[in-house]
Amino acid sequence: MSLLSVKNLSASLGGKPVLKDLSFTVAPGEFVGLIGPNGAGKSTLLRTVLGFTPHRGAVSIDGRDAASMGAREQARHVAYLPQERDIAWPVPVEMIVSLGRHAHRPAFAAAGRADKEIVEAAMRRMEVDAFRNRPATELSGGEKARVLIARALAQDAPLLLADEPAAGLDPSHQIVLMKTFSTLAGEGHGIVASMHDLSLAARWCSRLILLDKGVILADGPPRDVLTAERLRAVYSVETFLGEAGGKPIVLPLDLTR
Repeated sequence: MSLLSVKNLSASLGGKPVLKDLSFTVAPGEFVGLIGPNGAGKSTLLRTVLGFTPHRGAVSIDGRDAASMGAREQARHVAYLPQERDIAWPVPVEMIVSLGRHAHRPAFAAAGRADKEIVEAAMRRMEVDAFRNRPATELSGGEKARVLIARALAQDAPLLLADEPAAGLDPSHQIVLMKTFSTLAGEGHGIVASMHDLSLAARWCSRLILLDKGVILADGPPRDVLTAERLRAVYSVETFLGEAGGKPIVLPLDLTR
């Protein structure tokens, strides 16, 4: 059974079509990179899957109609990391990460031992455990991003949707993030992450979906999707395509003439 199934999905914003008849599935063990230029529809797709945007077509999460799920039930099946990184309240980092466990226990119930272990593991994975007691509002932008990623990891849902999760992270923490997502996929989770860094996507994702103008132009292994001709057509860039350590390198060099 697929963790996510999208069939003939279309959506509009302000009367303008943004997604046009999209269909795909995500299976356990897949790390899917959602790529495409600005305005391609990547963020709208993630939000539409979660029911935040009116749409036509069908979305199933873990074999169930997404529209029939209540908020708490949906949160047990899918975690969502939005693009925004704002944290408004000066609460400790550990408390922020612990919010990821709320859907797994009754309202107002205290965190159990298993909850605490999962929160601890999420903080270690994103290397934020060293400042667990600091108010989150005092952190740098990159540190806040890692705290919010840890909160999504603590949700421990079978499916994780992440909108530009690597934005604002330094190179070492980008790699930590990609390794974490790859490990989660290896454990049977499904990951869908929108990304602009094509080299990160090519080296770590098991599959890429290329969107442009709300349409899927390509869907498959990174080497099949990221061709020089396709990158010229979609991004208007000349690109170096190489390999290091058995994995692809994709480096935009210049605009097309």
